[in-house]
Amino acid sequence: MPVISLPDGSQRIFDHPVSVLDVAADIGPGLAKAALAGVVDGKEVDASYTIEQDAQLAILTDKSPEGIEVIRHSTAHLLAQAVKQLFPDAQVTIGPTIEDGFYYDFAYERPFTQEDLTAIEKKMEVLARADYPVTRRVLSRDDAAAYFRGIGEAYKAEIIESIPADEELSLYKQGDFEDLCRGPHVPSTGKLKFFKLMKVAGAYWRGDARNEMLQRIYGTAWASKKDLKAYLHRLEEAEKRDHRKLGKKFDLFHLQDEAPGMIFWHPKGWTIYKTIETYMRRQQELHGYQEIRTPQVVDLSLWERSGHADKFGDDMFMLDADGRTFAVKPMNCPCHVQVFNQGLRSYRDLPLRLAEFGSCHRNEPSGSLHGIMRVRGFVQDDAHIFCTEEQIQSEVAAFIDFLHQVYRDFGFEGLIYKLSTRPEQRVGSDQDWDRAEQALADALNAKDLPWDELPGEGAFYGPKVEFSLKDCLGRVWQCGTIQVDFSMPGRLDAQYVAEDGSRQVPVMLHRAILGSFERFIGILTEQYEGAFPTWLAPQQAVVMNITDNQAEYARSVEKTLVNKGFRAIADVRNEKVGFKIREHTLQKLPYLLVVGDKELDSGTVSVRSLSGDNLGSMSVDAFAQHLAAEVEQKRAVPYDPKGS
Repeated sequence: MPVISLPDGSQRIFDHPVSVLDVAADIGPGLAKAALAGVVDGKEVDASYTIEQDAQLAILTDKSPEGIEVIRHSTAHLLAQAVKQLFPDAQVTIGPTIEDGFYYDFAYERPFTQEDLTAIEKKMEVLARADYPVTRRVLSRDDAAAYFRGIGEAYKAEIIESIPADEELSLYKQGDFEDLCRGPHVPSTGKLKFFKLMKVAGAYWRGDARNEMLQRIYGTAWASKKDLKAYLHRLEEAEKRDHRKLGKKFDLFHLQDEAPGMIFWHPKGWTIYKTIETYMRRQQELHGYQEIRTPQVVDLSLWERSGHADKFGDDMFMLDADGRTFAVKPMNCPCHVQVFNQGLRSYRDLPLRLAEFGSCHRNEPSGSLHGIMRVRGFVQDDAHIFCTEEQIQSEVAAFIDFLHQVYRDFGFEGLIYKLSTRPEQRVGSDQDWDRAEQALADALNAKDLPWDELPGEGAFYGPKVEFSLKDCLGRVWQCGTIQVDFSMPGRLDAQYVAEDGSRQVPVMLHRAILGSFERFIGILTEQYEGAFPTWLAPQQAVVMNITDNQAEYARSVEKTLVNKGFRAIADVRNEKVGFKIREHTLQKLPYLLVVGDKELDSGTVSVRSLSGDNLGSMSVDAFAQHLAAEVEQKRAVPYDPKGS
């Protein structure tokens, strides 16, 4: 008589073995209809799974993230079934879920076209309406390999043959299609209603460029038509906000083939970069950091001692000179230890906070490069805090406060916190890792911050807290981090004199707030769609004359504002003022100043904001005070295209 314990604390008792679906039906017909799968004693299972003894059970529906994952995984199988029906010679390979969707890789003699995708999607709709039951069976590894070879699926057989011989494998069948999968899957294809195929791209078999190229079809699936529509709208918005398009539109930067993964900053983009750097430099000074600068090229032996050569050697740019091998630095930490090591440090010197806008280079695969979000040459707002073990929590707490302030100033609230713990390949003792992980957890808890654990995702030298922000489209960007490192200082001979006169190895905290400047500027560009907050805008105000009679006055207003430290320009072209206003509105300058004869005679400017507010006439000094207050507050001027 199995006793089934449910998440709300209630129990259901049965006098015979029951399936997950049976339990759902016992609770109510609505739940039975909505049930997609279950979680029995922590393991996800199909709705048809039989429970024979006492168990904890959670029933998955499309209201839960786990239920959506089941829908997406099942829709990947639906895609493969449709492809096999339309293109019988295509071979199936793998089809996992990804964020917001799924993909499936196929081997086929010709590239799939957009017309093919449309036909495949229509076939998927037909198969879903047919409501085929989805059934599971188990085979030995050898029997499964033989089965797939027998139906001409060589790639699937190759996958199976790489699995240990004693492992049993599950296959899922729907209609005329059967595929290898761990599951779980929906009870029938009729549960799959709201999906769309997005695009097709190339992908190497098993991710190896030496293997043959396959075709990867991407799709998305959701619980409702409303959710699908909202997702597609977000994609449209993301396309409009693509930083690569906006970078060109607003003349911020460009990239070209002669320097893959490197950025050519234009004056406006570099102004944003310098503004952020100046802001961060000042904030770091206020928080007790000392700025340093370390070499770009360092002998490989340093990276071998630190452990980076062994871990990241393939991603490092190397060069030979004077019979020695050098590496272009991929990160800054080993060099910062060298600064710490100059001279004998005392416990009184700790914590010592060393910061660098460190220029780093990594040989990222060409296929992973993405605008200025993923590059080979980048600058980090990097810093390392050398401290005692007793100082870890207070330093982490101070850093969290610092990070919160910076993100608020850039317009981001509601952060996501994750603690990444020890990976399999790591340096240092388990005792050191225990203490480091506990210190970070205690610091987060002391701040009463909600956090999730990411097991095995820490750096090779220590655990870390990852700070992620959400943009206006709900996308999550991991930017900030702080890592506790008990290992590298000792590997690189860092010591200080403790209060009792003994030599001790300091703890090293690796930290960054923005991450890379390049990626952060890309995020900001998409967040604000080019309408940067006034304090960040590359041009804060434009002065426009109505006729040639006010040209000199417009230039003098520009000069006055520039002398006061603002980024102002004068547009005295022989164009109608309405044309100028429209052009600069499209360029999203925060303030538009118009001067006619009335303003010339009174020494004023007529002020209009990008949001469409007409602030009326004011003296140049009054406008400068208004602008200074806004810049000081780091307040973003909301952009309303209807008001412009």
